[in-house]
Amino acid sequence: MEELKRRIIDIVKEYKINDGIVKIRAKVLTPEEAIGNPEHDDYPIQKGRERMVQADFDGDCGVAFTDMYGNFEGSLYGILDMELTNNYRRAIFISTINACLNRLGLIIKTMHCRDQGPVNCQKQVTGFIKEKFRNPRIFLAGFQPRLCEALSRNFEIRTTDMDIDNIGKEINSVTVESSENTDENIEWCDLIFATGTTFVNGTFRQFITEKKPTVFYGVTCAGPVHLLNLARYCPEGF
Repeated sequence: MEELKRRIIDIVKEYKINDGIVKIRAKVLTPEEAIGNPEHDDYPIQKGRERMVQADFDGDCGVAFTDMYGNFEGSLYGILDMELTNNYRRAIFISTINACLNRLGLIIKTMHCRDQGPVNCQKQVTGFIKEKFRNPRIFLAGFQPRLCEALSRNFEIRTTDMDIDNIGKEINSVTVESSENTDENIEWCDLIFATGTTFVNGTFRQFITEKKPTVFYGVTCAGPVHLLNLARYCPEGF
């Protein structure tokens, strides 16, 4: 996280953003505001476990999923100097990075896909992985129902989640495991496919290893993966 801070501060200084005229407004989105009306109703945001925080940088927005949420308003430099001691603060920080880099034209797809977007994302994931990694054993870190459905039909996979309500669920003979099995599954797999929400809950470092390739998926990680030169999958964000 400190490396992320250093890199975004360097960019802000390079582009000569005057803190005196920049205000960041962050608000918590309702499920409908966040993902519209998809045909499925099993996404975490619909269950109330997580919400999406949206940061607005003079009309350009970025979001981050989090289980600790609330509205916020402050200066860009104040947020970049914030002590990242919990998921709420990290969500404000990450959504601000996403909005800032979007504003500067350095990244795209900083807003979550809506309506049919999750299903369209599901339809593309198998081709994406086969093109880049052929036929790997996949560790899906963070249970995303549509991705799990697609990946489990086409690859050997394991998946974990931090939501205790998801642990024990089964999709195509793949059982959702506890996050306590993370190290074992990293050792087992050929490819780590990890939710970008790990940048908010502070666990992302364990998924970055020289031994295995990692792809972070989703909208939360848009700015962080750009700053850290990591791989990302998010075909339907906007």
